[in-house]
Amino acid sequence: MTATRTAGHFRIAVVCALWALVLAAGLQPVAATAQGASYPSKPVHFIVGQSPGGATDIVARLIAQKLTENLRQTVIVENRTGAAGSIGASFVVKSAPDGYTLLVVSSSFTINPSLYADLPFDPVKDLAPVSLIAEAPFLLVVHPSLPVRSVKELVAFAKAKPDVLNFASGGNGSSGHLAGELFKYLAGVKLVHVPYKGAGPALVDVMTGQVHMTFGSVLSSLQHVKNKRLRALAVTSTKRSSAAPDLPTVAEAGVKGYRRTTWYGILAPAATPPALVGRISDEARKAVSSADVKKRILTDGAEPEGSSPSAFRDHLASEIAIARDIVRKAGLKR
Repeated sequence: MTATRTAGHFRIAVVCALWALVLAAGLQPVAATAQGASYPSKPVHFIVGQSPGGATDIVARLIAQKLTENLRQTVIVENRTGAAGSIGASFVVKSAPDGYTLLVVSSSFTINPSLYADLPFDPVKDLAPVSLIAEAPFLLVVHPSLPVRSVKELVAFAKAKPDVLNFASGGNGSSGHLAGELFKYLAGVKLVHVPYKGAGPALVDVMTGQVHMTFGSVLSSLQHVKNKRLRALAVTSTKRSSAAPDLPTVAEAGVKGYRRTTWYGILAPAATPPALVGRISDEARKAVSSADVKKRILTDGAEPEGSSPSAFRDHLASEIAIARDIVRKAGLKR
């Protein structure tokens, strides 16, 4: 009797254990779904590695405002500047992978791996692509006091006075820096690079005449061109910009083969659950495709994107390869 009762108890215990496993397995996706459905339940933070006033900051605040409206939860933009955006990126890499701390980057993110051997994070392994937001050309702009009104005149001036003209950028390894270095290489001129802690301060010093020129984003510099605080000579894309159709491209203005654009995207800590990454990507796509945001991006000279995580991953891989080739050809070193 005792042996029979013990065996019965054993079978009951085993059955209970199996049912517990089945129920646990069934509840996990339900819990995950519930977590995703409740996201976000607190403020979301957009970390920007560039200073306020720059193009990356402008894009981040534009998307943050729309997400705040759509999600009915505050999206806060924080500027953590320095090291060509690496300080902000490192902060996000170390953050909890819960979707509440996200990184907004520009094209400098894919340049840094070619310039910095000691990055405190791996751009490919430590961050998960969420969505490509927009892509835009640079404007080659100079201070109005500089006696040049075309790319050809700028090149001639620079060749006549090597190492006299200087160009500002948002920092060593920034997208504006690489745009300038590529211009030097292809035009055969010598310019002095002046790095700043962000594209915003760089643009200000060109407007005040402290620096001669810069490759500024259309988003942040076009209005200053219209106000005649800057003089635009060309756009850096392969085609003319719809926001400034009268401006030639750098290539058609005489520097053959020249092309550089900047872009903006969102990334999350690498361990963020794919389902949550997908949810945030969907929301970003909705924000970008909304009529008011789309109109603002187009008006400012950029092209709205709103890509999937996988498409943004492919874009990042391509951009890293292109940047590596330009760095090698221009002989850039940290």
